[in-house]
Amino acid sequence: MILRVNGDSLEMAESSTVTSLVNQLGYQDKRIAIEVNEKIIPKSSHNQYKLLQDDKVEIIVAVGGG
Repeated sequence: MILRVNGDSLEMAESSTVTSLVNQLGYQDKRIAIEVNEKIIPKSSHNQYKLLQDDKVEIIVAVGGG
């Protein structure tokens, strides 16, 4: 299936979850927020949340600073 991730097309396996997307993109050890179709997905739901064809995903990486 094809998703839009931060404005770019990305092909993922059918029945992929938010967790599988995070792992594929290498964000598993980062502080991130995920939005799918303008809805924030809590981290506690990443493993169960199934992505669908044409979902629009935004990944926001928290950056520390001072």
